[in-house]
Formats: sequence, C-alpha cells, structure tokens
Amino acid sequence: MKLADLVLMLAVDEPPVRFTAYDGSSFGPSDAPITLELSNERGLRYLATAPGDLGLARAYVAGDLRLHGAHPGDPYEALKLLGSWRFRRPSAKELATVLPAVGWRNLLPPAPPPQESLPRWRRTLEGLRHSRTRDAHAIGKHYDVSNAFYEKVLGPSMAYTCAVFPKADASLEEAQEEKFDLVSRKLGLEAGMRLLDVGCGWGGMAMHAAKHYGVSVVGVTLSQQQASWAAAEVERQGLSDRVRILHSDYRDAPGTEYDAISSIGLLEHVGVHNYPAYFAFLLGKLRDRGRLLNHCITRPDNKQEALPGHFIDRYVFPDGELTGAGRIISEAQDAGFEVRHEENLREHYALTLAKWCANLQRNWDACVADVGEATARVWGLYMAGSRLGFEQNGIQLHQVLAVKVSGAGESGFPLRPTWAS
Repeated sequence: MKLADLVLMLAVDEPPVRFTAYDGSSFGPSDAPITLELSNERGLRYLATAPGDLGLARAYVAGDLRLHGAHPGDPYEALKLLGSWRFRRPSAKELATVLPAVGWRNLLPPAPPPQESLPRWRRTLEGLRHSRTRDAHAIGKHYDVSNAFYEKVLGPSMAYTCAVFPKADASLEEAQEEKFDLVSRKLGLEAGMRLLDVGCGWGGMAMHAAKHYGVSVVGVTLSQQQASWAAAEVERQGLSDRVRILHSDYRDAPGTEYDAISSIGLLEHVGVHNYPAYFAFLLGKLRDRGRLLNHCITRPDNKQEALPGHFIDRYVFPDGELTGAGRIISEAQDAGFEVRHEENLREHYALTLAKWCANLQRNWDACVADVGEATARVWGLYMAGSRLGFEQNGIQLHQVLAVKVSGAGESGFPLRPTWAS
C-alpha cells in the first residue's frame, strides 16, 4: 500500500490540501492552495511513532514535512485548512494492512530535533516541577533564544504578551502602548507610587509606568537575556533613577508596601498548584488598598487539564500550565484579594499573533541567521497555531484586577471604573 492510500484510508473528511510522499504517491487537486509533502522516511517515522501534534511537529521542525504554499514564518492559512481535516484510528483489521505498509523499521522512533525539551518525567534531573532551578531552566529555554531574534519578531516595544488594539487597524506598537497604558490605568498609577512588575520581560511595562506615570518600578525576570536587554534600555532612555531591573525569581522580589503589582504573562509559568502561594506572596508585597493586575493566557473553562499539548510543552513553554479564569479568580479571593474587575481579551491576542507572524515572515532570512531555520519554524508554527486557538476560543486571555482591602474593608476604588479609554 502506498503512503497516500494509507492516509486516505484513515481520513474522515475529503482532504482540503494536496498530499505528496517520497514513495511517489499523492492525492488531491494539483491546484490546491496548500501541498503537504512528506519528503523522507524519517518524517514517516516521526509521524508513526509519536501520533498527534508531537509527531507532526517533529517532522515539520526537522524539515521532513513541508507545507508548500505557506510561508514557514506564518503558516496560519495552512493550519486553518489542516485543522478541519479529521482522522480516525485504524481498526484491528486495518492494522494488519497498515503495519506492513508502514514497515516495522519505521516504528523505531528517530532522535527528536535538538530544539525539543525532554519529556516532563525526565526533567526531574533539573529539579521538581516549578522548583527554582527547574523554572530557571524552563524560562531560559524559551526566552533566552536570542534578543536579536525577538527584536525582529516583537518589534520596537519588545512586548511578548497580548496587545490591546484600540481599533482593528492599529499598529502593533500602538496596541502594545495601549496595553501598558490600560494596565497602568487599572492599577491607578500616580506620580510617586511604587510598582512591582513581576515577570517584567524586556521591561516594557516598567518603562511605560515610569515614563508616563512617574512611578518608581522594580522589575523582576528569570531570563538573563531579558534582564540584560531591559537594564540597558532603561539606561538608554534615562530612566535609571526610577526603574530597577533584577535578574531574579519573582519569589525573591525585594521590598514590601508596594502601591501596585503588575503580573503580565507570568502566571502561565507558575503552576496551578502554586497559585495559593503565588497570590499570598503578592498580597504580602502590597500596602492596604494596593492593586494587583494579573494578565495571562487561560483555558475557556475550569475543567480541562492544566498541562499543555505535547508540542507546546516540548518546544515552546516547558512546564507551562493553563487553567480557566474562574480558577484564577477563586485562588486570588482565597488568598485574601478582593477581585474588582475581569475582562477577556482573546480577540486582541489573535490580532497580536498575526502581527508577530507578519514580522517573522518579513524578517525570515535574518531570523534564520539568528537562531537557525528549525527554531524559526517552531516559532512560526507556535504563533500561527496560537492565533487559531484564540480565534476559535480554544484559549483565552484574561486580565484580573484585584485589591488588598484594609482591615476596615476599604478598597480605595471609586464608585465607577476610571480606566476606560
């Protein structure tokens, strides 16, 4: 049996793309917008030995599975087509046909691409999950790729979190500026206040708050490359008297009695079972009536498993965990916070990811020179796939605003919100 016949046998729907294989077999119209090419036996072995998104990712990252008609920096349209193509498991009778067609040799897994992290059970060599040592390794895996690469993908803001688009045709820079300003307004920042920015990334929120609101900021990141870049940018912008960037675990953030805390894109790395300790720690850093803004990716409900899919866990966010906004709000309340406002920005994240993919595609050759083609393929696949996830409500982005009320129950909030633009 030829490989094309095998794929067609297991397909539930009509193929939305053309398929070609190294054994000369194919199916689908020659003028299809996307051609899926399985170019060698190693690609087949990846697919056969790791079914689901991991096998596909391995073959794609290694260059053994190619998408013709789609740029690797933005394979969004191809993924949208392929996402509608469903397959079924072969029956016991069909397995008797499938296995000889695949060949026993192809059931031996090849070594995964070097961009892949170890499976979770083998990461115990780096420490227990969400221990300081293992968290540092996981953060370095994703964020210490290359500052030059991130500059080309993220643009001048160097903001690697969901932007807020004041209008659909706003530029990425306008939208990231609006995100930082929305957070600042929700936190009620005023000149002379002290802000703790945990998971500060490349310092965008810290510098915005200092520059536009006159606050003093301590920014903390576990990524060495982020900390170095942010510290240099703080100095370049003349903000060293108001902004201090620390390369540190958020659990070692110095000081107390902060007026506000921003946590933008950190909670995904904390671990759901650590939420009580996370919120209790942040509560202890605030003065009475001090505010917390938590901004993070979430599940669309509170029932799904927190662990991500194999591709995301092995190639993008090792040890990352997601849950629903309800769980986050409950944990914040149980730690002693009063939750005052919550909103879902998932459509904004889809727009943000489209902009990042456009940057990656436009700067593809330079990005490949920075990190190699395989790593650049990982980022294109991850960002385009995530865009689909936000568009189709597979994942969401929630901002939760909370406050540490005083012993007398005072929140310091006005009767109506003041942050609407």
